[in-house]
Amino acid sequence: MTAGEKPLMAVEAAEAPEVVRRMIAANHGALTQLGETLRRSSPAMALTCARGSSDHAALFGKYLIEQHLRLPVASMAPSVVSIAGTPPRDLSNAVVIAISQSGRSPDIVATAKATKAAGARVVAILNDVASPLGEAASLVVPLHAGAEKSVAATKSCIASLAALADLARHWSRDRDLNQAIKALPDQLAAAASLDWSPMVDALKGARNLFVVSRGAGFGVAHEMALKLKETCALHAEAFSAAEIEHGPATLVRDGLPVLMLAPPDQAGPEVIALAKRFAARGARVLCAGLDVSSDGVTALPVLPGLDASLAPSAWLPSFYRAVVHLAQARGLDPDRPPFLNKVTETL
Repeated sequence: MTAGEKPLMAVEAAEAPEVVRRMIAANHGALTQLGETLRRSSPAMALTCARGSSDHAALFGKYLIEQHLRLPVASMAPSVVSIAGTPPRDLSNAVVIAISQSGRSPDIVATAKATKAAGARVVAILNDVASPLGEAASLVVPLHAGAEKSVAATKSCIASLAALADLARHWSRDRDLNQAIKALPDQLAAAASLDWSPMVDALKGARNLFVVSRGAGFGVAHEMALKLKETCALHAEAFSAAEIEHGPATLVRDGLPVLMLAPPDQAGPEVIALAKRFAARGARVLCAGLDVSSDGVTALPVLPGLDASLAPSAWLPSFYRAVVHLAQARGLDPDRPPFLNKVTETL
């Protein structure tokens, strides 16, 4: 990267709104048909299979599907098939959602093949449709993200969240979710301009960090924690606001940075109240969803009026923009994290 040149991570993250717009339009026919098929077959459960940022998207999707379809969703352990060699039993009444940017990780491919052989309908959400996972799936949902060269996945991660929401929209035929999906590309573009620079100031000298949210925001909290580790060499752990006080909150004191993400639903006030309690203990607290900084908590701006199901996806453009600057402030190249490769193939 030459002087004055934008990091690829920043460039690719900025492409996310148009990627999502393109993906929603291109996949409309296939997802309409898939939604009809799933309503007709009425699966008893949904299973997800993914790793890394794709698994964080799967966790986001779990909340949407359980909320809008009233269908239990569980995450599969790929190593049960790929390492232990134990295929699942009858899955003829299940849908498996495999998510991957590359579609080339052997354990995800092996799990997709094994679940399909056990009778499941395997839906692959992929950026590279001409991949082993694409070939193994019953149906492919392309992300249409184009090439992504930075090691840290940004536009493909946001596209994965949107693809899962779009799948839930077509499957459930929920009117509110339908309207929210239509508005999402413009909201993502607007979110990219929000100023999260207080995060850079708070974390440029940090060594450890907690990222805390609830509901669909929990998967996004995991994604943020991963990016902080990956691009900023900053040890970050994600917790549910409902779980952190079951032990980990003991560590929240004496200047520990905590990034809180308050969703615009009934859990939001709980997250904000927890943020203020943490600040009272001496933690350095940032909170997305707090209207104005108060009680020792620094507010990070979010778009008003977002649909509660999709709001966490609109936190990511603001965060990705800030995390690029944070990596640079810590003397690191966000495009080339040490010891990492763009495609990770796990057995």
